[in-house]
Amino acid sequence: MKFQWINESTVTREGDRITIFAPAKTDFFRGAINECEDGFLPEVLSNAPFYYTEMEGDFVLRVKVSHAFKNVYDSASIMVMKDLECWAKACFEYTDFGTHAAVSVVTKGDSDDANGCNLEGNTAWLQMCRVGNDFAFHYSADGEHFYMMRYFHLPVDPVVKVGLLAQAPTGDGGDRVYEHLTIERKTVKNIRMGI
Repeated sequence: MKFQWINESTVTREGDRITIFAPAKTDFFRGAINECEDGFLPEVLSNAPFYYTEMEGDFVLRVKVSHAFKNVYDSASIMVMKDLECWAKACFEYTDFGTHAAVSVVTKGDSDDANGCNLEGNTAWLQMCRVGNDFAFHYSADGEHFYMMRYFHLPVDPVVKVGLLAQAPTGDGGDRVYEHLTIERKTVKNIRMGI
């Protein structure tokens, strides 16, 4: 598969291990609110490194992700994109609640933000399934038992950009590690179960 960049960064490949550097203050988010009395509201940013390939039709992407969880919102993520106003990402993220969690964002003009389950440790598996214009994100602690974190519709074209996103919205940046990446042309029978 041929991969290319939106917001190029450094990438190293060793066997089936891909390491992407997330530069400081990088994210993909389109905020609708610009002021808040207390707390952090994401900026409108589209500057995080996205290492992607183009896929037509239904598929299943699966990858093991890890990082050091240094700063709030640090994340190793997967993303599907039509364009800068239509995309979705599943993240293994250091949340503002001090947890390591499966987090998802769906953007159709403006972005939403949904924290999912908290996970122990610095490693997790992420999965994305496409059936038509319906998508599901799943997470796993062991790479065998996957659980749905998000089911959603995205008004995309037959061909989409899909791949690995490395972000560091509040911190100094760092390496994001992706292992055992597979992208299989497949239509799952049960998109909620991911099988």
